[in-house]
Amino acid sequence: MGRVRIIAIANQKGGVGKTTTAINLAAALAEQGKQVLLIDADPQGNATSGMGLEKNRLSKTVYEMFLQEASLQDVLQPTCADGVTIAPANQNLSGAEIELVGIERREYILKEQLSLIASQYDFVLIDCPPSLNLITINALTAADTVLVPIQCEYFAMEGLEQLLHTVNLVKQRLNPALELEGVVFTMFDARTNLSLQVVEEVKKSLGPSVYRTIIPRNVRLGEAPSHGLPITQYDSRSKGAESYRLLAEEVIEKEWK
Repeated sequence: MGRVRIIAIANQKGGVGKTTTAINLAAALAEQGKQVLLIDADPQGNATSGMGLEKNRLSKTVYEMFLQEASLQDVLQPTCADGVTIAPANQNLSGAEIELVGIERREYILKEQLSLIASQYDFVLIDCPPSLNLITINALTAADTVLVPIQCEYFAMEGLEQLLHTVNLVKQRLNPALELEGVVFTMFDARTNLSLQVVEEVKKSLGPSVYRTIIPRNVRLGEAPSHGLPITQYDSRSKGAESYRLLAEEVIEKEWK
């Protein structure tokens, strides 16, 4: 197993396909024989339920890890996808920020916990909350790179600029090695001029940082989480499943550069 890659999947804007990307990229990487740790750092716990776990019945989650009542190793759970392990979350995590006030080195809690177990994996994917808070900063401090899902809609560039500003701040103050992994377009509808315009605008601005793979609007992708399955298991032949497989191949390709 080579050096682990730790990727934070982040966008301060909600509803852009962030958790969908975290779940399905993890499953698609595992299909390629990679060992993947998925860290659910979002209090909504959607990555946890989307991977088949009953989030409100868990006795230990990343909340206990942040409060230093459990180690990251203690909270890990198997998922419905072979090769994917999850550090689960539920709504308890929403209180962590207040409880961590006054804790020394609180921005480094996840980084320090990850350093103890990351070598067991090829990839660690962190599903960040859709806001800039202490949990997001922990994720960006622990990560090597940031993967940004962008919905093909009018305000996409605005959300992207905010996030890139945050990434630069974290890079300056907490994690000098942090880089942009890439931007992936989600919910793409080829029938609309707006989708095409957004893709062109972002490509002009970011060029090589934009992934070739574009995730389409796909009914089956929307249905899969309610069944607690990644799209590769829910409908293996759907456009959504094929798109995330292509994205996984691109992410793995980057590993060798």
